Amino acid sequence: MKLEDVALSPHFKEYADLAAPVRIHPAGLPGTDPERLAAAVENPELPLAERLAAGAVLGLVGDPRIPSPGAGQNPAASFVPGGPVRIGLPDGESGYVTAAWAHVGVEEGWIRKECPEHGVELADFWIATYPVTNGEYREFLADTGLEERPTTWYLGAYPWDRSNHPVAGVRPEHADAYAAWLTTRTGHPWRLPTEAEWEHAAKGPDGLPYPWPGAFDPAAANTRESEVHTTTPVGAFPAGRSPYGAHDMGGNVEEFTADDYAPYPGGPYVADHLVETMGTYRVARGGSFSRFGDLTRTRRRHGAFPGPLYPVGFRLATSERPA
Repeated sequence: MKLEDVALSPHFKEYADLAAPVRIHPAGLPGTDPERLAAAVENPELPLAERLAAGAVLGLVGDPRIPSPGAGQNPAASFVPGGPVRIGLPDGESGYVTAAWAHVGVEEGWIRKECPEHGVELADFWIATYPVTNGEYREFLADTGLEERPTTWYLGAYPWDRSNHPVAGVRPEHADAYAAWLTTRTGHPWRLPTEAEWEHAAKGPDGLPYPWPGAFDPAAANTRESEVHTTTPVGAFPAGRSPYGAHDMGGNVEEFTADDYAPYPGGPYVADHLVETMGTYRVARGGSFSRFGDLTRTRRRHGAFPGPLYPVGFRLATSERPA
């Protein structure tokens, strides 16, 4: 075969067609009740292993917490009241934060991106209760014909056994495209949250340093400290639920916001490794299973640094009450 013919041959097609849900997701399994399993996933009194097992079965039979976007159903969302809010980190605290996370190699320049604390006026909005999942993203791909698959899908194959895990390894423009597609499918205006909205939704009215009260807690977030080392079903770390009711805002996968990195008003422009590598980049928030807990801090500003250590996903927001 000539080299120019390889690209035209189906034998050498990079990705196979998306798996058909009817062939891989059973209508049910004997002895399973999806509603009871969904409650178990988010039950903080159960051991982590049991929560993950319940989520794994739901990934196969269908998770009732996750509506079908292709069928025009809106995702679950939590109301976040607006008003004047404080965003960012006071100038004098960057050294303290750096010292607290020095054991995992955090540098003060990374934390300086959060400075200074400043006021922002936000309107009321709704934040998606869960990040967008593999199953939801598969519906988007099937409906739009977008060929590029998430980098975490091995050989481009839809991970049907992880349908209720957050999608990761997507580009920010594809996250924007998903929001636009869902808006068309549902008739409701969906978008990515702004940086300020994401931070406010994660830390709540009391300005929590993590999406949960108190210090960093490895039992509240799927990070390297949790020792799971892969994505988990959404909501499986209920101790980390944010003050406004959103799950996985700390850990599991980082999440794109709507904003490119820029210094805060009066703050320094930090030309760190993200800037050196990519120049302009979309800000991601929340930490992930593949990184340490410092990234779960509600004020932490990060990005999708190229490479397998930073599989970034996204969650949605809206300025109007969803049906």
